[in-house]
Amino acid sequence: MKNYTITVNGNVYDVTVEEKGAGAAPVAAAPVAATPVAAPAAAPAKAAGAGSIQVKAGAAGKVFKVEASVGQKVEAGDAVVIIEAMKMEIPVVAPEAGTVASIDVAVGDAVESGAVLATLN
Repeated sequence: MKNYTITVNGNVYDVTVEEKGAGAAPVAAAPVAATPVAAPAAAPAKAAGAGSIQVKAGAAGKVFKVEASVGQKVEAGDAVVIIEAMKMEIPVVAPEAGTVASIDVAVGDAVESGAVLATLN
């Protein structure tokens, strides 16, 4: 048996996986028991409705800093969030001018490439 910690949509689970040998008889699939480890961090601030313009991560990494706040006006190219990847700080910029409608991440969150970090109106 092997123990793993898995994060799914911000929720952390401890799981135990049993290894079967090559000669083991097939077994019907059974649900995997997963126990939540910790409650997710407080939800980031969001406006009444998410905006129509998405600000997406260009690379996988960890949220290092949130530069903008909900309600703030930004111009195309302004940094909204900064991601840390491979010891580099990578600014994620607004694709066009608008007002920040939601910030969908918090400092320390792990994000995948293409993940929506914020929205603009």
